Amino acid sequence: MENQFKQIYADYSQKVHRLCLGYTGDAMQADDLHQEVFIKVWENLPKFRGESQVSTWVYRIAVNTCLLYLRDAKKRNNVDIEKSAFKLSEETNDKESQIQLLYKCTSELNETDRLIITLMLEEVPYAEIAAATSISEGNLRVKIHRIKQQLSEIYSKYERL
Repeated sequence: MENQFKQIYADYSQKVHRLCLGYTGDAMQADDLHQEVFIKVWENLPKFRGESQVSTWVYRIAVNTCLLYLRDAKKRNNVDIEKSAFKLSEETNDKESQIQLLYKCTSELNETDRLIITLMLEEVPYAEIAAATSISEGNLRVKIHRIKQQLSEIYSKYERL
């Protein structure tokens, strides 16, 4: 089991961290959620029956962990996506600024759209994204098109600032 966990961690750690970052827009909170996800993976690994791909299972744990965090944060009423999104610093280079802006824009999407676009950016196959989100592949393609349009609108709002 330990070797299996190490392999899962090696394969999905960076992707899960970026997914958490996409949900929170905050690097430190993403670190905490990343750790929480892999604790859950470790605890539930003996229960994994292999009815889905490991990647789908791990992404589902990650998404559920992030959604739970967001719901709890709303209850505490101390999280404002605008305020918790990345603060662009003058020291960062242009590429880093663009990546941070992308995460900030992504954090403004609704929960399902955030998951879809984050998995798509991770080059997860459409079939796995569809399984993780419980929607058909055909509907997924339509949603991705709409999400891209929405992100373009959000991005242009920041370009004008």
